[in-house]
Amino acid sequence: MEVFADYLDGIENPQHRARTEEVLEWVAKTFPGLEPKFAWKQPMYTDHGTFIIGFSISKQHLAVAPEKAGMNQFADRIKQAGYDQTKLLFRIGWDSPVNYELLEQIIEFNRMDKADCSTFWRI
Repeated sequence: MEVFADYLDGIENPQHRARTEEVLEWVAKTFPGLEPKFAWKQPMYTDHGTFIIGFSISKQHLAVAPEKAGMNQFADRIKQAGYDQTKLLFRIGWDSPVNYELLEQIIEFNRMDKADCSTFWRI
């Protein structure tokens, strides 16, 4: 988690910082083969040099970005979980619970779907 230390230290709201750290640590523990990386001003995880999932914060939420293919695959489940979404990310309100089962499925989908991917982003 050292790679994210400065980012986390820069989150002024202690509850937002704690929630973000909790989610990032959960990803690292659940998927120890993923590489933590800080790029484009956001924490993310990669696998064999390809993007798997990224996170960013705002006043109202923690945004989760699994790329468009991940969003398309799980759009209905994301909606059922009560999360607001766009084509490229979904938002977990600071007062909303994190659906870790859904997050795990999204990350696993991206890992499997991008197993043979040789680029950072899907083309």
